[in-house]
Amino acid sequence: MTYSCQSTPQQPPSISRVFSTTLTSILLVACVCATAMAESLKSPNGRIEVQVDVKEVDLKTRLNYRVKLDGDVLVDDSTVTFVGSDNVVIGDHLNLVRTPHPSSYRETWKPVYGERSEIVDNFNFQTFQCQDTEAKCSFYFEVRCYDQGVAFRTLIGSSKPLKPIQERSEFCFPGDPWAWRTTSAQGEYDKVRLADLGANVERPLTIQLGPYRYAAIAEAAAIDYPMMRLKSVPRDKPTVVSQLQGEVTSDTTLTTPWRVILVGNTPGDLLLNNDLILNLNMPCAIADTSWIKPGKVLREISLTNDGAKAAVDFAAANNFQYVEFDAGWYGYEYDDASDATTVTLDPKRSAGPLDLQEMIKYADERGIGIIVYVNRRALEKQLDEILPLYKSWGIAGVKYGFVNTGSQKWTSWLHEAVRKAAEHQLMVDIHDEYRPVGYSRTYPNLMTQEGVCGDEAKPSTSLALTTLFTRNLAGAADHTICYFDPRVDQLWSHGQQLAKAVCTYSPWQFMYWYDTPLTTEQDGKTSRSRIVDSPELEFFQEVPTVWDETKVIHGEIGEYAVIARRSGDVWYVGAMNANEKRELSLPLKFLNPGTQYQARRYFDDPSLETKTKVRIENQPVDSTTELTISLLPNQGEAIRITPK
Repeated sequence: MTYSCQSTPQQPPSISRVFSTTLTSILLVACVCATAMAESLKSPNGRIEVQVDVKEVDLKTRLNYRVKLDGDVLVDDSTVTFVGSDNVVIGDHLNLVRTPHPSSYRETWKPVYGERSEIVDNFNFQTFQCQDTEAKCSFYFEVRCYDQGVAFRTLIGSSKPLKPIQERSEFCFPGDPWAWRTTSAQGEYDKVRLADLGANVERPLTIQLGPYRYAAIAEAAAIDYPMMRLKSVPRDKPTVVSQLQGEVTSDTTLTTPWRVILVGNTPGDLLLNNDLILNLNMPCAIADTSWIKPGKVLREISLTNDGAKAAVDFAAANNFQYVEFDAGWYGYEYDDASDATTVTLDPKRSAGPLDLQEMIKYADERGIGIIVYVNRRALEKQLDEILPLYKSWGIAGVKYGFVNTGSQKWTSWLHEAVRKAAEHQLMVDIHDEYRPVGYSRTYPNLMTQEGVCGDEAKPSTSLALTTLFTRNLAGAADHTICYFDPRVDQLWSHGQQLAKAVCTYSPWQFMYWYDTPLTTEQDGKTSRSRIVDSPELEFFQEVPTVWDETKVIHGEIGEYAVIARRSGDVWYVGAMNANEKRELSLPLKFLNPGTQYQARRYFDDPSLETKTKVRIENQPVDSTTELTISLLPNQGEAIRITPK
């Protein structure tokens, strides 16, 4: 795959541009009507329809939207209002001023990297221009209708600064749907009725409305605005409303992030449709992206010269691209006095010695990039100092740790920290509570992020297969894949760990999270898990981290998944299974007709007398072949399919 930032055709007129050219006239012109017949906007394929109107109910005249899929109601009458710091409600007394005709937009763009090499951005859009006669402000509602779902945002204009303390974007669903809920970015999920959702629920929120009808509420382009959570509110139908993580401070105009409703027949459809999040962000802002390079990462945990050399040598020999020095290299990470401009080892983590700059040179000579971890305490104090310093040292990227998230202040700070890293050609991995909003389209030096209960937290297979169709709808997830650590035998299987490298998308993919290539004789530690030679590790050597094409073959939330991804002319398949023994069919219709392939299969075999108990078998296949994947609970299989 070639990593380049393709110039993008001109974007459709933004709500801000429409607003700026018509605000004055709207403020001066008497409003035409307080209520209006519903306007209809359809997706390019005609399956999804959004209806928008302004109508009076209980002495309040609000904008309402509803969404239909194939003629059936998907989202029922829902409103959008705001509460200011003065407790004035914006959106309760609207007059519809102007409704321009719907417009269409289509382009195909090439991401610097991704789950596919080309992305289609195709939608119909319309902006509804209103005036709030009581709050004395303009109220614009922009809606886009895609084949994959619906997105909307609101712009408010006033003669004075705006300080909303609440945004109340509603999502009202018919029936009694199920939802998968977590209240922490790295938390456990449970399945609840939507009416019982509660408060402070993370997005994306995946919802099942019927046997073959799924939706997900998500957020895109939340760059300098409080992050959105969700809560249920009492209505005659199950209703979810946005819950901001703090108040908003703005000048006389305010534009919300995009509120997104992904739509699909299956959970796999939602995952395949997640390009919608990227499409709602601005195009790449980095002119030269040649320094932005995805790859596999080995974490160096000894913080010694011997450990660093062993990690670099292992990475170079096993087709890894990076070695990351984790917490402790510049001191105790939770001490505000620790100085991230120095190499001052935390004695509780390592006695050293560690000559970091010499190790960076050692790695560079072997084609390996170095990533360093920096806790948010040092980042917040020293960001402007350490970024140019690290660039001068030859560091490739920084893992931002334990960052503050949620409020407008910290959301703005964090995305600015990504932009500042780009100025110094440094890539970034954001760890802990941050969940993506598509900003890696605009700044693709944001390689990945956590915001997931990954392997370091010992998630069950069921949880991993839940986050795959919930959290991962938002974008890349650093799942911190383990392999030789005892938790693999206790909770999962080695076949499943191989499959995770395919199923879980992360352009920087950490593998062997708790493992080291150092021997016990080299470091004297008996508690560490060791990377030992095992034939199936060839799969980790070969598997890429970014893709030209992705297909979800099977997927049930919390139960199982089979995902196929292509890089060049080679296909990789990952299959994961949770709670019960099952057989899954794998038709290879995605292969090129007429071409002969070899499928190299890596699967669990408890009868083997080896440490990892992974059997490897070769099988000739073509596009007419249908493989059967047999999995016990908590097992998995990985497959590499190459043309002969």
